[in-house]
Amino acid sequence: MVTLLPIEVEGHTVMGVEVKLPKTTLLAIYTTRGYIMCGALDVGLLNQKLSDRQIIAGRAVGVRTLEDLLEAPLESVTVEAEKWGIQPGQRGRDAILKML
Repeated sequence: MVTLLPIEVEGHTVMGVEVKLPKTTLLAIYTTRGYIMCGALDVGLLNQKLSDRQIIAGRAVGVRTLEDLLEAPLESVTVEAEKWGIQPGQRGRDAILKML
């Protein structure tokens, strides 16, 4: 099942996506510029094979809900995200605010 949910982050509305799969749930929160995602995100692939797309994204591991994704520290981020001031260790919420 796929669920889209509006999420309020400090007065801004962003979108959350939950994809329930057997034995796992994919989680993502996105803005018009970029997104944060659960551990399924392959940041290395985005940085290497898809670098021409300049994707602004971050990855948090061990999250089970969209709220967890907002509060968890990012484990890794793309090169393009770093250009926007998004760093590993930042909370997902803070990264999303920089993507607005």
